Amino acid sequence: MTRIDRRFAKLAAEGRAAFVPYVMAGDPDRETSLEIIRGLPAAGADLIEFGLPFTDPMADGPAVQLAGQRALEAGMTLQGTLDLVRALRETDDETPVVIMGYYNPIYSMGVETFLAEAKSAGVDGLIVVDLPPEEDDELCLPAKAAGLNFIRLATPTTDDRRLPKVLSNTSGFVYYVSITGITGAAEATAAAVAPEVARIKSQGGLPVCVGFGIKTPERASEIAKVADGVVVGSAIVERIGAGQSPAEVLAFVKSLADAAHNAKG
Repeated sequence: MTRIDRRFAKLAAEGRAAFVPYVMAGDPDRETSLEIIRGLPAAGADLIEFGLPFTDPMADGPAVQLAGQRALEAGMTLQGTLDLVRALRETDDETPVVIMGYYNPIYSMGVETFLAEAKSAGVDGLIVVDLPPEEDDELCLPAKAAGLNFIRLATPTTDDRRLPKVLSNTSGFVYYVSITGITGAAEATAAAVAPEVARIKSQGGLPVCVGFGIKTPERASEIAKVADGVVVGSAIVERIGAGQSPAEVLAFVKSLADAAHNAKG
């Protein structure tokens, strides 16, 4: 079992949903980013998604695009992202870490080198948004062989014909994108999400985390009632982009985590 598997088993036994914050690695600079990242577990993060900065982030909305630009301008790289994971592991060896991004930087490093470095750094899972199931030989299957979870996205347009393909070789959890479009767009609603979560779980059996369109503690609580996990990204990186201190950002994260954790209580 990976850290991700163990964490979801623990949460299921406790009867509560996971809270999963997304932060762009190196945003707005390495030192500030590391301070925030190291504070996330104490603020209630059950898993952490590290965004991998990339120059052409086609699935990201304005807030996450700007976060990536800030990180790139501050010198963040794929190797630097892995070094941040290593730095987190100096103080936390339990919280699962997922790298979310695009294939190009991984391809440029070399898949074999990347997987060895990621495993050594303490990465537990990958979300690579521009690699469909038809390309599993590129990274998904090698990642699984290296002991990393490969987490796939499902969307409102993933119909029953497509879903089995999406779920094939997926492990750890399924990331359900609650709205069509880019990150940071419309708000997710439990009424729309609940039947989709049930449909995905009935076919795959994996935990389902819901992201996109969750911006407030109230919405996090609502979604946590019907999902195995709640992912919040844009609302967090917007605060980083606005210049809030790490303490302020972490206080907001805690408000989201508390709402998600208490939703099923």
